Amino acid sequence: MRGATLESRLEEMGVLRSFSRPRVSNDNPYSESLFRTVKYRPDYPSRPFASKDEACEWVAGFVDWYNHRHRHSGIRFVTPHQRHSGAATAICQQRTDVYETARRANPTRWSRSTRCWRQPEEVWINKPPEEPDPILALPLIEAV
Repeated sequence: MRGATLESRLEEMGVLRSFSRPRVSNDNPYSESLFRTVKYRPDYPSRPFASKDEACEWVAGFVDWYNHRHRHSGIRFVTPHQRHSGAATAICQQRTDVYETARRANPTRWSRSTRCWRQPEEVWINKPPEEPDPILALPLIEAV
């Protein structure tokens, strides 16, 4: 390690640096958003962890909260677990029913339509670009 820089030594060994996912230049804001969520948790530690086990225990509790109790705006304020288990559709339908009942009971309160609680079909952080169909990309050959 003394004879070369770390970067050149890693390159010699076939290890290349990567600061983001392949073909994605804007994934850092999502990491930063997760870091902010971690740091603003009420139980975020005010002192360094005493041990690796203590750190692992805290992170496991955070992951459980994030997946089972934290409601995400991108998936209509349901938890990731509710989304993946299929319960989100029923929850959102119940919310739609509540809104429609409230609108019928007091129509003057609503100047526009009620909120759309329908679950998005797909959820992406960065949707990959549509790859062209290789068959359709071939040039046409005309018969002579």
